[in-house]
Amino acid sequence: MRFGVLGPLTVWAADGATVPIPGAKVRALLAALVARAGQPVSADRLVDDLWGGDLPGNPAAALAVKVSQLRRALDDAEPGARALVESGPAGFLLRSRAIDAVEFEELLDADRLDDALALWRGPAYAGFADAEFARAAVVRLDERRLTALDDRAERRLALGQHTAVAGELADLVARDPLRERTRGLWMLALYRAGRQAEALDSYADLRQRLADELGLDPGPELAALHRAILAQDPSLDLAPPHTNLPAPLGELFGRAEAVGELTALLPAQRLVCLTGPGGVGKTRLAIEVAGALGPSFPDGVWLVELAGVEADAVSDTLASTLGLRDTGGADRFAALRARRMLLVLDNCEHVIDAAADLVAGLLRAAPGSHVLATSREPLGLAGEVVWPVSPLEAAGAAQLFVARAAAADRGFALDAANADQVALLCRRLDGLPLALELAATRVRALGLDRLVAGLDDRFRLLAAGQRGVPARQQTLLATVDWSWRLLTAPERIVLRRLAAHADGCTMEAAEAVCAAGDVARTDVAEMVARLLDRSLVVRTGRGRYRLLESVSAFCVERMGEAGDLDATRARHRDYYTVLAERAEARLRGPDQADWLRVLDAESANLRAALDPRRDPARAIRLVRALAWHWFLRGRLGEGSRALRAALDAAPDPRANAWLTGFSFLLGDVADRPARHAAAVDAIHDPAERAHAEWFLAYAEIDLGDVEATGKLLARLLDAFRDDRWGTAATLSLTAKLAHVRGDAGALARDGDRSAALFRELGDRWGLLQATEWLGAHAAMTGDHDAAARLHTEGLAVARELGLWADVSGRLGWLGWIAMERGDHTTASARCTEALALAREQGAPLLAVFATMGLAFAARRAGDLDAATTHLRWLLDSAARTEAEGGQPLYLPSALVELGHVEVLRGDPAAAVTHHRAALAAARALGATQDVALALSGLAAAAAADDRFESAARLLGAASAQGPAGVPPPPAHRADLLRTETAAAAALGRAAFDAAYAEGVRSDEW
Repeated sequence: MRFGVLGPLTVWAADGATVPIPGAKVRALLAALVARAGQPVSADRLVDDLWGGDLPGNPAAALAVKVSQLRRALDDAEPGARALVESGPAGFLLRSRAIDAVEFEELLDADRLDDALALWRGPAYAGFADAEFARAAVVRLDERRLTALDDRAERRLALGQHTAVAGELADLVARDPLRERTRGLWMLALYRAGRQAEALDSYADLRQRLADELGLDPGPELAALHRAILAQDPSLDLAPPHTNLPAPLGELFGRAEAVGELTALLPAQRLVCLTGPGGVGKTRLAIEVAGALGPSFPDGVWLVELAGVEADAVSDTLASTLGLRDTGGADRFAALRARRMLLVLDNCEHVIDAAADLVAGLLRAAPGSHVLATSREPLGLAGEVVWPVSPLEAAGAAQLFVARAAAADRGFALDAANADQVALLCRRLDGLPLALELAATRVRALGLDRLVAGLDDRFRLLAAGQRGVPARQQTLLATVDWSWRLLTAPERIVLRRLAAHADGCTMEAAEAVCAAGDVARTDVAEMVARLLDRSLVVRTGRGRYRLLESVSAFCVERMGEAGDLDATRARHRDYYTVLAERAEARLRGPDQADWLRVLDAESANLRAALDPRRDPARAIRLVRALAWHWFLRGRLGEGSRALRAALDAAPDPRANAWLTGFSFLLGDVADRPARHAAAVDAIHDPAERAHAEWFLAYAEIDLGDVEATGKLLARLLDAFRDDRWGTAATLSLTAKLAHVRGDAGALARDGDRSAALFRELGDRWGLLQATEWLGAHAAMTGDHDAAARLHTEGLAVARELGLWADVSGRLGWLGWIAMERGDHTTASARCTEALALAREQGAPLLAVFATMGLAFAARRAGDLDAATTHLRWLLDSAARTEAEGGQPLYLPSALVELGHVEVLRGDPAAAVTHHRAALAAARALGATQDVALALSGLAAAAAADDRFESAARLLGAASAQGPAGVPPPPAHRADLLRTETAAAAALGRAAFDAAYAEGVRSDEW
């Protein structure tokens, strides 16, 4: 993800799509963070940046909301990007150097002027330039930009581009007429363009302005230039270059960094070979680089075009280009010995041996000469520097396409309405300049939408040839076919079979899928290496290889023609099914993180391998193997769709149990008991049945009868007697149930046992579950420091593993602990972030937990309206769940909290209604802790209605009917103390104690 401030504030995702940042304050927050990139900014400073003197009612909470909105906007566009906005004791910071302003200064420091200047889209920090946080950055960036423009103009003048420079500098001089360096360069450009009078007029204009505005004369350098122009000094003239390089027909987009690197490299290296697939722009880049290096080679820069040349004519083509006589002698390079020149040898791939022989002899005979070659594979010579030319990155690809499309269709322009379509087209065409230029010519006839829609048939769509280029470059098909025809038969087989993969593959996968028939498994790696050398395969890092999409489409057609498509795809399905099955067991042990990354990297291949129509049995195997990965990654929707598709093709009890559990987790709990029973009863293997019932228990534990759930978990512990993972996982659920009951002893015991077992197994996800309830135990017993430490450690682990549902849960816990400590601002910020993440992950129960924290924090902060809004949402959510057959565990807590809100509003009668409903719900669930809280709530309502004796009896009943030996939860202790204090003050201590004791003995409630 990249951030742009060299123009309007803009964010781009990795695919080049623009990321919408909603709201002026959120955009200002991002701009303020970008302006101090890499440095933390305190909350107070950010509040001042955003609101100045017009502060909101709760500045810290308002800032937290804006931070959460910014994180959500980034994560919506690119999962995981929310982590770029970090928070810590020193404040907030943007953890990224992918900022165009940073890139601009780095590129200038590397002397890559064109690339640096191409980043500018308008005034720096447009819309925020007057903000205090941006002023210093704007001044610095503007000055560096003007200096860079002057430097570039100076270099272009040295290349003889005075006419173009004169036109460009006119605008700069008009905007900054007193800048002497710019003025001097303009005068020189005008003079060399034959416009001497205008050059002298420009000097006179500057002299007058300096005198009138500053009382100064032009500097000595400019005065000397003026005298030289008057005298028509020959030193001002530029010597004509020695070259046959063609003049470029258009601007080179997205290659400024490459040009900078190559122009620095070539003077130091005698042989550089640009490699890359057909259509990637090797020739255009070579010409740009050679043109920039012209002054460095006194004997010229010469292009030798080999595209239409046979191997036996390569030497003659060089001689003809350089005007050499054919002496018929053995030393064909004798005339070149003293020359210092740059030779551009273009399109060597089809005459690779002859070209290599020619270059080797030339470099030995002419020590002052350098060679820049272009080829789809290296020359293979000693000392050769191989420089792969990659497809254009998203920004450069879009610039090229838009420029060419606007040239073909004058009404075309990039705007917010078509930016996403342009980004998609550039990505689908792999950023290949040739493909982009061909596509741009079709915009006028088809329109952008139809053009993008037709890319699945790209070879027909882009069949209209470009005139004025070699036949092999006139269409996309011809370009790919040219490379194909240069391959051996085994290389063609491996290449076409690689196209069965989606988004690349490992070498192991390539060997498994490509080896068959005439290709041995031991030969595949060598074939892939050759295809890599020929620029038909791309290495993407971490041992992965992929085909460009256009090459892949071509190869799929060749597989079909060869009758090889079905068999290759079957091997692909088999390999990835076995890979998923191998990963399944390892996702519950010490290799969990590694295998999560493996399956993440292979997500596209795993989706492609799922083909229930052609192979229903393997589809069932695959979805069963992947279900735990989908669960850990929070991809419940994707998992449900895949499970349902596989089950539509072939019934399978275990897959059906997974689908049932996923449905419950997604909130589909209609007829839950019957569906649970049907899913479990269909599984006959005891071990599989126990694991299926555990997962269903995990999905259902927040719904329904606490006592019945306890019995189910007790049965599972017995079934898992010889299964350590099953035992640990079940103990984490019994610990959660103990928390619901308020049984601190059982909570600590089961949480500790679960954590110990998961540590032995090396399952970090499981350890997260166990330590969550150990943290809950610490909070329950008032040890908030230990609770915060456990949940903070868990948060770091969850983020490291990419378990975003668990991240939401830990943020919710940290918010809850902050609320219990009385830090309502932090509580609100944490829970807001947790809620946003829960919604993004499609995790309704985590959304409930975060909303509960927001409600509790709002009431304790005195914001009764916000508390009521959150609590009403919780009750609506509970009502939907009850209507579908489940009673959520959080219902009593939400009703009790709403009762306390009504007491604070002065309506004890309404409070009694809510507390009685909470009492009924708690008893139906078997949640003794919530029974006690509901009775305490009734006591608070009675005290508010001056029924102090009833309040005392209800407090006694709450003490008797709650969990034995367990103090009230910290979040409710202040309410209890307030009620007890009011009742004791009104009744007197003796009368209060008597009424309290009566409540302890009574079974009235």
